[in-house]
Amino acid sequence: MNAIETINLNVYYGEKHVIKNITMNIPKNVVFTIMGPSGCGKSTLLRSFNRLLELNETARITGDIKLFGESIFDMDPRELRKRVGMVFQQPNPFPHLSIYDNVAIGPKLNRLVESKEELDKLVEWALKKAALWDEVKDRLNDPATKLSGGQQQRLCIARALAIKPEVLLLDEPTSALDPVSTAKIESLLIELKKSYTIVLVTHNMQQAARVGDYTAFILDGELIEVGETSQIFENPRDRRTEEYITGRFG
Repeated sequence: MNAIETINLNVYYGEKHVIKNITMNIPKNVVFTIMGPSGCGKSTLLRSFNRLLELNETARITGDIKLFGESIFDMDPRELRKRVGMVFQQPNPFPHLSIYDNVAIGPKLNRLVESKEELDKLVEWALKKAALWDEVKDRLNDPATKLSGGQQQRLCIARALAIKPEVLLLDEPTSALDPVSTAKIESLLIELKKSYTIVLVTHNMQQAARVGDYTAFILDGELIEVGETSQIFENPRDRRTEEYITGRFG
């Protein structure tokens, strides 16, 4: 069974047709990258997977999206967002909370734990999963804003993992980071796919080639091509994919 399936998916912002009749499958326990030029609809497609688009009053969706075989539109949005976590382009830790409380807030609000001891274990587990524990274990009560940009982004990943999602959506999570922090995030994604399905929007083709098991190429809201990443980069079936990869447009 696939982690996510889209079936004739269309998204409109008012009269503007942003996602155009996309049908594709995202297998489970892979890094699935979505690439394409700026403004092509990548982030809109990603946000449709956990119904974040519904927070935009101008957005309208037709078609269906299935999470492990069940339509997400039959689910309570809050329950869906527990199962499908999201990390955004700019690190956005809660500025008035400590490192510990940034990770703990989701489990507390969702009543995932019953004791302080359980919460402590969950926070430690999430920070270890995000490859951050060794760097922050002695300063958990410091404000999250004292962390570097790369550390803040890994903290946001830990925060998303703490609610035990099945799928993790990442919207260009390294675009604001330096190469060292980017490399740490990429290594983390490869490790996390053992337990999660990772859907990564990136404008960085080299990043898609490095970490992606499967890649979809989106252009002007249309799915041009999807397949194993090696095939997309080494033997693209569509001329537009080849032109984008070789830098002739985009």
